[in-house]
Amino acid sequence: MTQYDLVIRGGSIVDGTGAAPIQGDLAISNGRIAAVGNVSGTGAQEIDASGRIVTPGFVDVHTHYDGQSIWGEELSPSSSHGVTTVVMGNCGVGFAPCRKEDHDLLINVMEGVEDIPGVVMSEGLPWDWETFPEYLDRLDAGARDIDVAAYLPHSPLRVYAMGERGANQEPATQEDLAKMRSLAAEAVNAGALGFATSRLSIHKTADGGSIPSFETDVNELAEICSGVTDAGSGTFQIVLDAFKGWDKEYRVIDAVVSASGIPATFTLASGNDAPPRWRRVLGMMEETTKNGGQVTAQVMPRPIGLIAGLELTVHPFVLCPSWEKIADLSVEEQVAAMRRPEMREALLSEEFGEGHPFNELARNWEWLFPLDNPPDYAPPKSMSMADQARAKGCTPQEIAYDRLLETEGKGFFLAALGNYENASLESAHTMLAHDHCIPALGDGGAHYGAICDASYSTYLLSEFVSGKNREGLSFDLPQAVHMLSAKAARAVGLNDRGTLKVGAKADVNVIDMDRLQLHLPEIVRDLPAGGRRLTQRATGYEATIVSGQIIRRHDQSTGALPGKLVRGAQAA
Repeated sequence: MTQYDLVIRGGSIVDGTGAAPIQGDLAISNGRIAAVGNVSGTGAQEIDASGRIVTPGFVDVHTHYDGQSIWGEELSPSSSHGVTTVVMGNCGVGFAPCRKEDHDLLINVMEGVEDIPGVVMSEGLPWDWETFPEYLDRLDAGARDIDVAAYLPHSPLRVYAMGERGANQEPATQEDLAKMRSLAAEAVNAGALGFATSRLSIHKTADGGSIPSFETDVNELAEICSGVTDAGSGTFQIVLDAFKGWDKEYRVIDAVVSASGIPATFTLASGNDAPPRWRRVLGMMEETTKNGGQVTAQVMPRPIGLIAGLELTVHPFVLCPSWEKIADLSVEEQVAAMRRPEMREALLSEEFGEGHPFNELARNWEWLFPLDNPPDYAPPKSMSMADQARAKGCTPQEIAYDRLLETEGKGFFLAALGNYENASLESAHTMLAHDHCIPALGDGGAHYGAICDASYSTYLLSEFVSGKNREGLSFDLPQAVHMLSAKAARAVGLNDRGTLKVGAKADVNVIDMDRLQLHLPEIVRDLPAGGRRLTQRATGYEATIVSGQIIRRHDQSTGALPGKLVRGAQAA
């Protein structure tokens, strides 16, 4: 009788293609799917999946584990939510290529754009690479729980090729362009998944300056992407500046895709109370497809937002002048100070000072909500600080202030920045249902003190499949699993994963849908130099398997570290 490494018995197999579930078994050998259906042979290990669904591992194409994948082995929160492959280097920020004298510059960029404390990067990274191929080799030598793939990031590339001129956003010369094109080809030949950049105006360095890639000429992007073409395959990832208008910004994608011939992927979201311009973008993508291009929009399945709190990067009073007097105290001491009438009067009356743009988002009272356990990411508008204030006849500042005191300074706020048009999930649901959109933007490995969105896969399954959301918006289970696995993987050229077909990479989840739920994000201090970060647990993942090895069982890590570097696009 055939012996397999692992057999998963009696589950409802949702294979990632969008096909209806089948009841049966799944067998794994040598890191690949060996059999699907009625498996008569035995496994060295067996999992009883009765009453459970069996899915491919999920793929998050937008993360920032560039540092955490070097200093850590467990890529949480992502691996806690069924994700078995992550793509990093997004937004054009990262740590290679980089000369020794530019370490501080890249730390400054990463600290500002991705909210990773500078000391964490200084002490957590060995910086024993210079070129991008050397960085990939460093990743390849490490051990981790899930697979990682990496884009060549634009900001480090520009500084490496142009020095101080690149950091200062000066135009690239023909010589500069030729050098960056060559370096892009070198990176992709070594295993880069493609090239990534950002044009977003709120992406700032830690000292408030613009990042090196900001507003670079479209010709520069096209030339670098032509280097990706020279190497044979790859994807172009970009964050456009929607504040300038989609009609203008989307043309960048069309120009680059037309010039280079490579597929593109970008971030798309709806405004909360702005005109629904995102609908026009769906049409733009369809036009690109008609013209022979390939483009995919990355959409967060719930409101894009920040988490604010006294122990986190931002909160509603962080830039008030009087806050500076107590900023360095413990939370307990801060709360005691906030209870004093004179401090209350000052903080409630003072205007915000200058600071990083993210700080202002914690005072967008119309879209600032309490976040409790279990977390409600789509709260009724009546729960906003502004609506509560109107109902009580006071100011939003007072509502937020009193919440902090009532929770002894431990209370969180959700600042819903987008994808919550008219306090509804309908825009997110409509975008996700589109042929050219995928769920993404987990941002794992970044925004350690402000964002914890790597749990979006659990949210999509628990809220949209179960129909728990207030509006009854839903996807059927095969559709949702397809989005999270095969559709996401194909968008960036990872064609060897995302389905439960014989011969496919054995990345698998066994999920108890009846128990699947998110818990409130929590603060842990496990970064280098004792740095703190937000993480988030889920209940209901019976098993998560990477390349045939069980990395998580009953929502707990097993300690297995089969994760590898994925070098470039993969054939089916």
